[in-house]
Amino acid sequence: MVDLDAAFSALADPTRRAILARLALGEATVTELAAPFDMSQPAVSRHIRVLSDAGLISQRVDGTRRPCRLEISAISEVDRWLAMLREALTANYDRLDALLTEMEAEGGEPARENSEEKGRR
Repeated sequence: MVDLDAAFSALADPTRRAILARLALGEATVTELAAPFDMSQPAVSRHIRVLSDAGLISQRVDGTRRPCRLEISAISEVDRWLAMLREALTANYDRLDALLTEMEAEGGEPARENSEEKGRR
């Protein structure tokens, strides 16, 4: 089971998100991952360590190479958590749509600001 706090903390950094996006295309070594960034290889290695500690990626030994790859199960767990939020938001919007439809059917207008009122704020 992935630690969602660690996963979202790791995902908070744009460099780490870019590394994950690259790994979505397939395995890559630290050198390959470091190429597009204007930072040292040790700095990229620290980002990889954070992603690895969060369980989002793993490394395997292949001779002298240590290619990194996405941990699909961890990514899937984060996605399931986000899907739960999407479902809750969809249910909220569906209830709001139903309420607005009911208000309009009863002859009432839902409260809407006109553009002049928005401009005065």
